[in-house]
Amino acid sequence: MAKDGEGRRFPTTPVPVGQLIPRLTRPAFRKRSPAGAQVMADWPQVVGPALAAVTSPLRLSAGTLTLACSGPVAMELQHLAPEVIARINGHLGRVAVERLKFVQQAPAGLVRAAAPPPSAPLPAPVQDRLAGLPEGELRDALEKLARGVYRRR
Repeated sequence: MAKDGEGRRFPTTPVPVGQLIPRLTRPAFRKRSPAGAQVMADWPQVVGPALAAVTSPLRLSAGTLTLACSGPVAMELQHLAPEVIARINGHLGRVAVERLKFVQQAPAGLVRAAAPPPSAPLPAPVQDRLAGLPEGELRDALEKLARGVYRRR
């Protein structure tokens, strides 16, 4: 609320946006620093597609960037740590990351390939119709379609 010269408050008086911003951003910045948010948003551009595919940043706190990675990637990243830190700080334009901490877990973007569903037997009339078609791509495509249809039954 705005105040007049005597300290009285007027609820309908416009308030400058500059007064509202700290109140709005303080809770968000307590949870995640602006530098941490930028690193997380720009992670593939910062470290490149190869490292971004096997890692993901979790949090940036007190100069320590926590990275999720799986298995032997942590060992490789320990050796690359100075280069990765230099890339991150260069991207931010200031020294925000001093050390890396590794947590062994699958990164959020890493999706494991699902096992193919078991093949379903086709009904005899469908098999007979497919057998009557000449060998080739059309027959293969129709057989694949039929297996997909009858897999769900």
